[in-house]
Amino acid sequence: MRHQKKSNIADMEDKPGSSIISLQQVNKIYNTPSGSFYALKNISMEAEKGEFLAIVGKSGSGKSTLINMITGIDSPSSGKIFVASTPVHSMNQEQLAVWRGKNIGVIFQFFQLLPTLTVVENIMLPMDFCKTYPSKERYTRAISLLEKLGIPEQARKLPSELSGGQQQRAAIARALANDPPIIVADEPTGNLDSRTSDDVMRSFAKLAEDGKTVVMVTHERDLSKYFTRSIALSDGTVVNRTVMQEREG
Repeated sequence: MRHQKKSNIADMEDKPGSSIISLQQVNKIYNTPSGSFYALKNISMEAEKGEFLAIVGKSGSGKSTLINMITGIDSPSSGKIFVASTPVHSMNQEQLAVWRGKNIGVIFQFFQLLPTLTVVENIMLPMDFCKTYPSKERYTRAISLLEKLGIPEQARKLPSELSGGQQQRAAIARALANDPPIIVADEPTGNLDSRTSDDVMRSFAKLAEDGKTVVMVTHERDLSKYFTRSIALSDGTVVNRTVMQEREG
C-alpha cells in the first residue's frame, strides 16, 4: 500500500480508495476498577459503496462498540477510522456532530422517535439541524420518504399511535432525511415479529441496491439471506468474514 506524507484532518493517508468505510488496527480500551478491558482488539475491516454488511456476534462481543467507532459516537483508543472520505479518529465531538448529521443515518432497536412530535416532524428534524435542504422543501421531502417506505398516511400521527414496524419505517425515513451515503442500524429488528422483520429487511436491502452502504448489527442468523457480507466478532476480535450468496430478488 502506498503511503503519503502525513497532513491535517482532511488528509486521507493509508485509506483504500474504493472503500467508503475503513478501520485500520482499531483498539478500544476501557479502564475499569479491575484493570484494562479491551472492547475491540486490533480490528481492521472495510466496506464498499452499496454493501449490506452484517456485524454479528453474541452479547458483549463488541458489536455495538464497533458501530460506535464507525459513527463517531465513541473514539478509538488507537488505530485509524475513515468513513465517507473523513478521518473520523482525528475529529473532535463538535466536528463529529456536524459530519455525522450529513453523512450517516443511524437507526436504533427502540426507534428513538421523539414522542411529542408527529412522525413527519421527527423526519424533518435532521434537515432542520443540518440545514441540508431549504426550509420550504423539508416537509415535502419528509412526506416523500414516508411514501417510499409505504407509510405516508402516518405522517401526522404521534409515534405512540404507530405499530412497531411502522415506527421502525419512520426511523428509517428519519435516517434518510439528509440523504447520507451510509446507514448504520443497531439491532433494528430486535423488537419486531418475523413478518415485520422481513419487511424492514427488504427496505434495507433496497437501500443497498440503490447505492447506500448499510451496516447492521444483528444476532439473528435467519436474516443472513439479505446481507452481501458478514463479519463475526467474539471478545472484541474478528473471528470470521463471510461473503453471502447473491440476495434473492
